[in-house]
Amino acid sequence: MESLLHVAVGIGLSTAAGFRILVPFLVMGVASHAGYLKLAPEMAWMGSTAAIIGFAIATLLEVLVYFVPLVANVMDAVELPLATIAGTILTAAVTSDIDPFLRWSLALVAGGTVAGTTEAFMGLTRLASTVAAGPIGTVGVSLAELVSSTLLSVLAILVPILALVILAVLIYLIFSRRRKRKRRRWDG
Repeated sequence: MESLLHVAVGIGLSTAAGFRILVPFLVMGVASHAGYLKLAPEMAWMGSTAAIIGFAIATLLEVLVYFVPLVANVMDAVELPLATIAGTILTAAVTSDIDPFLRWSLALVAGGTVAGTTEAFMGLTRLASTVAAGPIGTVGVSLAELVSSTLLSVLAILVPILALVILAVLIYLIFSRRRKRKRRRWDG
């Protein structure tokens, strides 16, 4: 059961990385440093004071960049593969009690896929908001992503099963929205 909870933490953090890549690393580092979260031995450095300072500075820069409309849309293209890598690392970092082959396979398939898919969806959302509402739309989406990433990162660590439920609801909403669009195109 404990392994399942660790997987839930990893997938929750990976989903958060799809909104903002560095926020879950910062939250995970702080939680590890505080003794609330155990990281894999080879990833324990992420809970060090130096790593937390580095994550905090990098997170601040990432957040600020996303509030600049033109740069934000360019960053979405750059961050898509990075989100997949981040999701993989985040899941692997918290699932140390699983066989290494299974751990990294699960991290890549679950963590990487969830983070990459979330990032791709948010990139399309930002592009649509920029077209529809200009810079104000981009700023609104950026703020929503920051809040989502922060809340989901904290929830993933504090109540991982709730984070999975939120993820399931998000996936349902995304796919039901896509189905409705396809039906409208098909009917129209």
